[in-house]
Amino acid sequence: MAEATPPRGKMRFRRNAASFPGNLHLVLVLRPTSFLQRTFTDIGFRFSQEDFILKLPAIENFALTVKDMAQMLQSFGTELAETELPDDIPAIEEILAIRAERYHLLKKDITAVTKEGKILLTNLEVSDAEDAVSSRLEHHQQICGDWQTINKLLTQVHDMEIAFDGFWEKHQLKMEQYLQLWKFEQDFQELVSEAELLLNQQAELADVTGNIAQVKQKIKKLENLDENSQDLLAKAQFVILHGHRLAANHHYALDLICQRCNELRYLSDILVNEIKTKRIQLSRTFKMHKILQQARQCCDEGECLLANQEINKFHSKKDAQKALQDIENFLEMALPFINYDPETLQYEFDVILSPELKAQMQTIQLKLENIRSIFENQQAGFRNLTDKHVRPIPFVVPASDSLIRSREPFFSPKQGRKTWRQNQSNIKIEAVHDCQEKSSSAQSSSLDNGNSLDVLKNHVLNELVQTERVYVRELFAVLLGYREEMDNPEMFDLIPPLLRNKKDVLFGNMAEIYEFHNNVFMSSLENCVVAPERVGPCFLERKDDFQMYAKYCQNKPRSEAIWRKYSECAFFQECQRKLKHRLGLDSYLLKPVQRITKYQLLLKELLKYSKDCEGSVQLKEALDMILDLLKSVNDSMHQIAINGYIGNLNELGKMITQGAFSVWIGHKKGATKMKDFARFKPMQRHLFLYEKAIVFCKRRVESREGSDRYPSYSFKHCLKMDEVGITEYVKGDNRKFEIWYAGKEEVYIVQASNVDVKMTWLKEIRSILLKQQELMTVKKQEQHNQLTEQNLSSQRNEGPCRRWLSYFNEATLLNGK
Repeated sequence: MAEATPPRGKMRFRRNAASFPGNLHLVLVLRPTSFLQRTFTDIGFRFSQEDFILKLPAIENFALTVKDMAQMLQSFGTELAETELPDDIPAIEEILAIRAERYHLLKKDITAVTKEGKILLTNLEVSDAEDAVSSRLEHHQQICGDWQTINKLLTQVHDMEIAFDGFWEKHQLKMEQYLQLWKFEQDFQELVSEAELLLNQQAELADVTGNIAQVKQKIKKLENLDENSQDLLAKAQFVILHGHRLAANHHYALDLICQRCNELRYLSDILVNEIKTKRIQLSRTFKMHKILQQARQCCDEGECLLANQEINKFHSKKDAQKALQDIENFLEMALPFINYDPETLQYEFDVILSPELKAQMQTIQLKLENIRSIFENQQAGFRNLTDKHVRPIPFVVPASDSLIRSREPFFSPKQGRKTWRQNQSNIKIEAVHDCQEKSSSAQSSSLDNGNSLDVLKNHVLNELVQTERVYVRELFAVLLGYREEMDNPEMFDLIPPLLRNKKDVLFGNMAEIYEFHNNVFMSSLENCVVAPERVGPCFLERKDDFQMYAKYCQNKPRSEAIWRKYSECAFFQECQRKLKHRLGLDSYLLKPVQRITKYQLLLKELLKYSKDCEGSVQLKEALDMILDLLKSVNDSMHQIAINGYIGNLNELGKMITQGAFSVWIGHKKGATKMKDFARFKPMQRHLFLYEKAIVFCKRRVESREGSDRYPSYSFKHCLKMDEVGITEYVKGDNRKFEIWYAGKEEVYIVQASNVDVKMTWLKEIRSILLKQQELMTVKKQEQHNQLTEQNLSSQRNEGPCRRWLSYFNEATLLNGK
């Protein structure tokens, strides 16, 4: 843009033109863009040396002083803008103090220069008054010119001071906010570390197994954690209030501060809810153990009562009546414990009972049933004694550590009492009339103390088989009652037109899953009941078949979209009515997803009770197989949600892992400066690690139903693994690491949610880079071997024939000469 050139500028151009031998056709005026530099250039020292020819030395010295002052301010401003910022609070505070001191010194210098100029003006005014008296016009005009020069210089000093004060005010505010942000971030990171520590400690209390003393100890630990959490919550509230004050004062990092406050609220809520849930769970577990303890005491009292009812004590009808009353009192006390079952406890206490607790409850109930049966027979004997004065028939007293090993599956709510009654028919009660010796031998044979681990393992195995049968029946009902009905002409009018050709999308490959389980897998599992060591191979031999679940899960978002659109149609309601299902179709479409998750839970329990047993190694491999399948399914669900990637993601190789991170983008050239304040605000990115690349995506926030289960991602950029490097430790936060690209031209500082996630990613990236290096070494070796082989082959081809031909050619040339 053309600008009018001021007269002073024209004079400067003429002086510059005199320094060049040719004619000047174009002059470019370079103006600085920095606020401080532009200000000082515009109002800086505007006078050339010619302006001070024939001036008083004092005026010339003052002009040079003003020029030096302007340069000092310029240098100080440049230093403030370009100085590297430290990364710790004490150093920042020290720099702030030093800069403030230098600012005040410069202000004193400006005041001194202003004072000097005013003194010169005063002297000139006095001199001018004397000259006016002497009527020396020429000298008077010169003094007026000097006065104007000094006045202009003072005006310039004043303008410089105003510009410098404005710059300092903005800089000081920025530095104070920078320091505030550092303190806020430091407090935030300390609270996050404390909160994660408390969350990890409470997570260790998740296992509700063990005896009553262990559960009581866990409750005590949880109370201590709760006390510590209250202190943490108070600190978090203080930091959040601090963040609100910073935001209210228009802090430049407003978005980051608000994000940190929200993270603290979220962590606080998580911590409170987790501790509350653990307290309820442990309290109910403790109460359950108390019930078991009371039931055991009831068993002991019953056994003690039987032991004290010896034949020789009942010599009269009164003794018999008292014994009869004692028995009735015991049976009344024992009845609540006998009628308890684990399923009722699970519902009452809202906690999933472990197989161990279920087995303990069943054992105690069986003992109480046995004791009650003995007492009922004893009652009949005492009644006969009170009526006829005959000697009663004493019964065998079960030992306190005796157990009845049940070969039947553990009871369900419907058949529990029946199973117990069938078990009771197998209990042999031997009457002993006069021989006390036979009592002890019969006592050891009446109840058998079984292996508790075998009982627990059998329970889990039975649960695996029973739930498999239920699962297959449910799949069959859905396929027959819904899928096949879509082809029923009588139901055709109830189906919306756009739904009629969506059967394969709605049900996915559920029919394939049903055929596999019904025809192959269920029978194999049933065979494992008599051979538990076959469970692991049963899963491993069908590893490829289980991949059909990945296909089903990948189709699930499309299936749910159809269900949400047509769930209220008459067809689905009529099918549900015919099947007499309490839940809708969507609950049954979720069964395959739930089943594959249930497998890993049951395999974990089975492995827990199969340590050092035959088949435990294969069982562990089967569990790993299911876990890998679940991870693969989860990763694939995220991959299909990536939008905007140009190309085929499958060409990047196998997806290793994925997760959410905070990401800063930077460069290795130079440290953080004033102009890089924006780096404090990270980008929220979802990273996908493939064998050949790292893909950066942004998670899209959508309000549609189901978006929490099936997220959506926008592709941002991709880093090829053959140009990637990592730095494992970043100063300031042990959750951070660096991913650098193309020789550190691009540096991505990545912050994981916790240290474990960070270490997992570093391990996987190192593994990929190591494999790349090994492949490169092998490739170079192959190229070297190929080149060596070519050389050897060339030498072999130059055999006797080629050498003879060479000699022949040489001889021909010689003869020609």
